[in-house]
Amino acid sequence: MEAKFQIFLILLAVLAVAALIARRVNVAPAILLLISGIVLAFIPGMPPFQLPPELVLLLVLPPLIYSAAVAMSWREFRFNLRAIGMLAIGCVIFTACAVAAACHYLLGLPWNIGFLLGAIVAPPDVVAPLAIARRIGLPRRILVILEGEGLANDATALILYRFAVAAVMTGAFSLPKAAGTFAAIMAGELAFGIAIGWLSLRARHLVRDPQIEITLSLLTPYLAYWIPEHLGGSGVIATVACGLYISWNGPLLISAATRLQGIFFWDLVIYLIEGMLFLLTGFQMRALWEKSKAFPATEILTATLVVAAIMIAARFLWVYPATYLPRLVSKRIRKREPRPSWRATFVVGFTGVRGAVSLATALALPYALPGGEGFPDRDLIQFVAFGVILITLVGLGLTLPTVVTLLGVNCDALTEHRTEREREIAARREALGAAMRSFDAITKDRDLSDGLVGMLKSRHEIRASLLPDPLDDEARQQTEESISLVRELIAAERRFIHAQLRHGAITDEARRRIERDLDLEEASLANHGVDRTGPL
Repeated sequence: MEAKFQIFLILLAVLAVAALIARRVNVAPAILLLISGIVLAFIPGMPPFQLPPELVLLLVLPPLIYSAAVAMSWREFRFNLRAIGMLAIGCVIFTACAVAAACHYLLGLPWNIGFLLGAIVAPPDVVAPLAIARRIGLPRRILVILEGEGLANDATALILYRFAVAAVMTGAFSLPKAAGTFAAIMAGELAFGIAIGWLSLRARHLVRDPQIEITLSLLTPYLAYWIPEHLGGSGVIATVACGLYISWNGPLLISAATRLQGIFFWDLVIYLIEGMLFLLTGFQMRALWEKSKAFPATEILTATLVVAAIMIAARFLWVYPATYLPRLVSKRIRKREPRPSWRATFVVGFTGVRGAVSLATALALPYALPGGEGFPDRDLIQFVAFGVILITLVGLGLTLPTVVTLLGVNCDALTEHRTEREREIAARREALGAAMRSFDAITKDRDLSDGLVGMLKSRHEIRASLLPDPLDDEARQQTEESISLVRELIAAERRFIHAQLRHGAITDEARRRIERDLDLEEASLANHGVDRTGPL
């Protein structure tokens, strides 16, 4: 137990250092964490660590999917549902079939083993490509489609994976039965996820205690995931539906105190989970390396390169027809959805990075068939899955920023961000106007003192004065200068309050209350400024 805890502390330290280096060199942390995990695995004296598949599928995946779904805009998800479904369902099935055909005809593997391997490597990762995409700045619609795909494609892949494992174990497969089961799972999980979201929000609204509400929010994804998974589903669709329901209906039912504390809590939890997940994925290289000695190196390398190439090509072969053919056929789609450029479509096709879910499903393969003989090609499937993760995460992940820059897609994002920011400022100004109109109506019905009325009006006038005019260069500079000055004034208040505490003029409790108000004011400055680091 002590040794495991020491490993955990080492991994935390590596996580922090790798994230710091990644920020300095402007590389996605997932790439450095995966490489760091591989290096750690081969350090002499480092005990081996086998990543339990249930750790990823039952403990790690639910909060990752739930938090991404809550952060997702339901309105944007619904608007892009057709494109998301084409990728999350259509592209995953097409990729699995393409890999199966390549494994059968090029590598000589049986069809059922090829389809199983295809189901394992078909779903792109939800974490790494989005981290890279947000860092380099992509148009909002591309981000929504990629995030929506990442939320739902694991469900398709996990269901295909169950069918493929059953086909290998029993030697039988029925396409009509599988299709009916797939549709039933989708419908059932959607209804169950919405029900859990409704129940969670009502329970949290009744509690009205931030600590208990955050605890309930942590339990929610596991409740939405575990029950459908135990009944033979994937659990992913239910968790996504639950998160989207809470995202759309939560703002009016969740208190401000819970939101402030919950945002910090969930940011830290997801940061640690994602970082540890990629570290532990790299850590599996040592165990796989030991097993690989029983196979010819050329066989492993050939299989990995073939599967990776087919998988990458299959995504491009699917993305372009799926993007443009529906618009050629349907006038309604042409009217409803703007036609994306070939450059944006290329970026979507280029982001097929695989992650820990593929490795977890490979590691979860049974050791033996019902008759007692070993599960066919189990080790080879695991080698290929890890190799595909390494190739796509490092290869595609490192080259994606260059591809986006060469295509000029990030320039479109800059223009989009400017427009979005101007609309946000206009909405803030209109919201303050609506509040003032409501205040005028209230003052007519209530007997309020002139001092109270004047104080509240001054508060709104101050908030309105903080909003910049249209974001030309002069307004941008003035806004940044004013924010910098306000931060200096807040820092001066902090120094004075700390001096008062040391002299015994105030208590620690009073200092914490004042600091909290200053923290909230300083945090609110980010809402009025312009981000220097990038458009998104």
